[in-house]
Amino acid sequence: MSTAEIHRQITAEEIAHTFEEEATPKVDLGIYAFEDWVALAVFWVMALAVFLQFFTRYVLNDSYAWTEEIATYCLIGVVFIGASMCVRLSRHIQVDLLYRYLPPRVGRALSTMIDLIRIAFFGYAIKLVWVYIQIIGDEQMTTINFPKNYVYYFVLLGFVLMFLRSVQAALQHWRQGYSVLERPGAYDGSEI
Repeated sequence: MSTAEIHRQITAEEIAHTFEEEATPKVDLGIYAFEDWVALAVFWVMALAVFLQFFTRYVLNDSYAWTEEIATYCLIGVVFIGASMCVRLSRHIQVDLLYRYLPPRVGRALSTMIDLIRIAFFGYAIKLVWVYIQIIGDEQMTTINFPKNYVYYFVLLGFVLMFLRSVQAALQHWRQGYSVLERPGAYDGSEI
């Protein structure tokens, strides 16, 4: 047999009182870095371009062709600049299962090697993107009269930020003696 639940009617004053008791949460913008704000700004430009594309295509029945191209290039900027946020916060995909079964010294050496490989990769990517920017020169975008190399400057900025954040992360790992690979609980708050 189930017991019947008895609900008491709440008055408007009681509802209003619950809102008064709610503490206003403190907003801390100090946790955000330069790349967070740049990625947010580029994201909103992309969102506005997509909305304008939708509005002109389905409401006005005459779409602006340039909005699709702008949205595509903004997405490139959001991805590469946003990736530096992930590097800063150690939020990229990683396999940490192996580290549970390795001796601590071997895990530390492997983690250091991964940090160095990551720094070298981003350094090499910076060089490749810079060479590519030089090759495309002042090639114009398809639908608007604007140089395409500005788009690749966002990619370059993303790789430079990833490189710098990788160096910062490696220095932090070396100072504290472990990385997110060795002790993921120290980064997500689950380690006591």
